[in-house]
Amino acid sequence: MSDRTAEPSQVLDRLFEVIERRREERPEGSYVVSLLAGGLPRISEKVREEAEEVVQAGLHENDDALAREVADLLFHVLVLLAARGVEPEAVYRELARRFGIGGLAEKASRVARAEQGPKRGEEA
Repeated sequence: MSDRTAEPSQVLDRLFEVIERRREERPEGSYVVSLLAGGLPRISEKVREEAEEVVQAGLHENDDALAREVADLLFHVLVLLAARGVEPEAVYRELARRFGIGGLAEKASRVARAEQGPKRGEEA
């Protein structure tokens, strides 16, 4: 199955695989490589920029424009995950953990965990 014919639910995983290949192979002229070369500050800057574009599209543009901006944001978030060595599976597990928990209750549990500080063996 080519990247363009991937099942919609597989697109993010397929895209992450491509990003990982770019990170490992470092092909000349690759946008991913240029982002990675800028390090976490550059990648984070792009994530912030794309998030703001999502907000603006959500407020002022049509649905297609919003979908395009969200796609840009997801791409840059995947680059950030790759740069940090975090697999998308970690995000999927966190979303699954939250599934079925009311949003306010889930947020309260995160606040309580943050106030307790890291558990033994966890990084601060």
